[in-house]
Amino acid sequence: MTSEPIAQCLGTPPVVVRRTMGFLREAGIVSSVRGHAGGWHITADLTVVTLPQLREALGEPAIFATGNRTETPSCLMEPSVNAALEGAFAGAEALLLDRFAPCHPCRSGG
Repeated sequence: MTSEPIAQCLGTPPVVVRRTMGFLREAGIVSSVRGHAGGWHITADLTVVTLPQLREALGEPAIFATGNRTETPSCLMEPSVNAALEGAFAGAEALLLDRFAPCHPCRSGG
């Protein structure tokens, strides 16, 4: 599939898809072919690709994206709420990454 239909499905510009797919290509997860029958192709065995591997390939983006954070919020409660949520999100992210790590007992049948 080319970047344009992928972008349309995701509701994002094709350049974002090409940049993201480029990271995945560098990690050996996808490949691309130019020309009439070209486009992006999955080359990795998706039964062994893990969430931590995908996250690393994409530059370790945040797993949870919530709310607007401003350096100088007009709401006096925003910094307190953000501080309280930051620890909860960090814990949830650690649990999620651990759950989908290759050595997790559920992945090895244990």
